[in-house]
Amino acid sequence: MADLTGKVAIVTGAASGIGRATAEVLAADGASVLIADINAEKAQEVADQIVGRGQAAAGFGVDVGEEEQVRAMVEAAVTKYGRLDILHNNAALTSADVISRDQKWTDFDLALFERVMRVNVGGYALGAKYAVPQMISQGGGVVINTSSVDAILSALVRPMYGASKSAINALTRSLATQYGRQGIRAVGVSPGMIITEGAREAVPPEIIAILNKHNLTAREGRPDDIAHLVSFLASDKAGFLTGITVQVDGGLTAHFPTYADDLAVAQV
Repeated sequence: MADLTGKVAIVTGAASGIGRATAEVLAADGASVLIADINAEKAQEVADQIVGRGQAAAGFGVDVGEEEQVRAMVEAAVTKYGRLDILHNNAALTSADVISRDQKWTDFDLALFERVMRVNVGGYALGAKYAVPQMISQGGGVVINTSSVDAILSALVRPMYGASKSAINALTRSLATQYGRQGIRAVGVSPGMIITEGAREAVPPEIIAILNKHNLTAREGRPDDIAHLVSFLASDKAGFLTGITVQVDGGLTAHFPTYADDLAVAQV
């Protein structure tokens, strides 16, 4: 169990899914957490539930694609809790209206691509822009970016999403390189198929079953799998880890593409 007592964290996209699970784990491990999400009402509901368990949290509505709102988010955390030690950049455009139009490069929509990059990459960069100086002034801190296996593996669809996640990996390395000697660590977490409530609603069961065939674990991924890793990476126990992105994918990226077929033949 990571000890985050006395630390202050911001988690974006924290009203649901991986972000919510991470915020809950960080709070349980001792951090005071700003629950940041474009859905301010749901963010406050999550914060209220955490507070109801005797832990420290507050909700904050933010569109991470808007610079002034990101600046205000960081300021709100520092004003309320006096410092900022952890920024978990997690918010991303994953709504059905975006994903359904992110299909093929031959159907490329420049306006949609700019929107995806503005939120998925620009939002992370803006978070770092305002969080890192605050962290340096305190003596250090950690920026944790949510990437994806889509950053290193290509699917038949979601090319814009994959491009944005590849950029996040580069952003993580760059932050670590530029500010490491000033006490800043930057690390990434790269989820595979994590079955959130949203994923279960949006992805057909047969597709989930196909993806799970390629995991090396005997179960599918859960939001808590990411949350507990983020908590560890945010803690002093991970003090020598920086500039890397950790695959949290059940072994999805560890094997030959024929793994599922080979396994089926071996079990005949």
